[in-house]
Amino acid sequence: MKAMILAAGRGERMRPLTDHTPKPLLKVGGKPLIVWHIERLVQAGFAELVINHAHLGQQIEDALGDGKQWGVHIQYSPEKVALETAGGIANALPLLGDEPFLVVNGDVFTDINFQSTALQASNHEACRGIKNPRAHLVLVNNPPQHPKGDFAIHDGMLRNAGDQMLTFSGVGVYHPDLFAGITRGEPAKLAPLLRQAIAENQATAEHHQGVWHDIGTPERLRELDATLQVKQS
Repeated sequence: MKAMILAAGRGERMRPLTDHTPKPLLKVGGKPLIVWHIERLVQAGFAELVINHAHLGQQIEDALGDGKQWGVHIQYSPEKVALETAGGIANALPLLGDEPFLVVNGDVFTDINFQSTALQASNHEACRGIKNPRAHLVLVNNPPQHPKGDFAIHDGMLRNAGDQMLTFSGVGVYHPDLFAGITRGEPAKLAPLLRQAIAENQATAEHHQGVWHDIGTPERLRELDATLQVKQS
């Protein structure tokens, strides 16, 4: 299975830090956010990565190269203008192939086990007899800045509502068919595609209760960096 790291966001709330540095290259615990992802994907057995970029994207390519230093092969999907989540994924489909792939938001920090998530996505398909599963999301407990959550889980299936609403972590496994209706090069949001998959019982989910941080502001970046520095000392 291939993996894609979403790294095209402008990071407006992170300004002025992102005026001269793309958000995924901002450092926590001594290394860029995106490098934490790469290292954990390698540990999980992923060997083929795709990274999209827009704002200051050449800096990302210059910093990461072809991925050889981590033992992976990195390909890039540049965007002249950021295409949003679904648009960016659809634009990268020629690099991702015809099989399901894992996607990770470049602006989160997490200890989600990517290998386990890939296996759970496959197991849901086999155990539930879902003929054409199009999405498997990892949900987390709602953070203070997002108390109402996004989705619920019922018997392993992703639902729009439920007794316990949870937040989408930014980590998921998708089938290329989920993006079939999107024209390459055009912006598109992910949420409508997920709602449609839910309506057709083609979306599953899991609940991760470990480490997860949405690095959405300079304050959160500093707090996480301080926490990691303490753990490393």
